[in-house]
Amino acid sequence: MTTIIDLEPAARRIADLVRAVPDDLLAGPTPCPAYSVGDLLEHVGGLAIAFRAAATKQPLPGGSRPPSGDAARLGDGWRGRIPGDLLAMAEAWREPDAWTGLTKAGGIDLPGAVAGVVALDEIVIHGWDLAMATEQPYRCDQPTLEAVRGFLERSARPDQQQARSAIFGPVVGVPDGAPLLDLVVGLAGREPSWAPARAAAPGARG
Repeated sequence: MTTIIDLEPAARRIADLVRAVPDDLLAGPTPCPAYSVGDLLEHVGGLAIAFRAAATKQPLPGGSRPPSGDAARLGDGWRGRIPGDLLAMAEAWREPDAWTGLTKAGGIDLPGAVAGVVALDEIVIHGWDLAMATEQPYRCDQPTLEAVRGFLERSARPDQQQARSAIFGPVVGVPDGAPLLDLVVGLAGREPSWAPARAAAPGARG
C-alpha cells in the first residue's frame, strides 16, 4: 500500500518564509552556490507549478522541464503568487491518485510515489536554504524530516552517485547526536552551519 505524505506543513513553512523576504536581500547569497535569493525564489515558484502538475498528471504548457532559477523571471506579485502555488501543490498531493501510476516532473518520468517524496524534499531543503539565506528561523516536524531523510539516504548510496551528482553536492558529515535537521541538510550536500556572512557571492552551481 502506498504511503501518502502530507506536504502541507512543509509547504506552509516555506510559503511563510517567501512572504517575509525583503527586497534588499534578493541579490544575496544562498546555500545553493549558483543561486541568489531571487534566483532561489524563482526556482521554488517553478517547482511548485511543476510538482502540482506531476500530482494531477496534467501536462504543462511547453512540456515538463526542470524549474529554472533566474531572478529576472521572478515578476511582480511573487510574495502572493509563490505561496499560493506552493499550497496548491501540497493540496494536489492530498489526492491518493497522485501517488499512483507514472508521472513526469522536471522532464523525468517517475512513479507517482517517488515524485511526491521528491516534491517534499524540494520544499524542505529549499525552505531551509531560504531561511538561512534570509536569516529567518526554520523548523520542521520529525515525520517530515524522517521522510526526507529516507529519500536522501537512498540517494547517497554508491549506486546512485551519478544521478545524485546532478541534484546534490557531496554529503556533508555531521557529528553523532546532531539534530535531525542538520543530518538531513548534510545529506543534501549543505553545511548545517552555513550563514550569509560567511558565504561567497553566487557562482558556479554545485
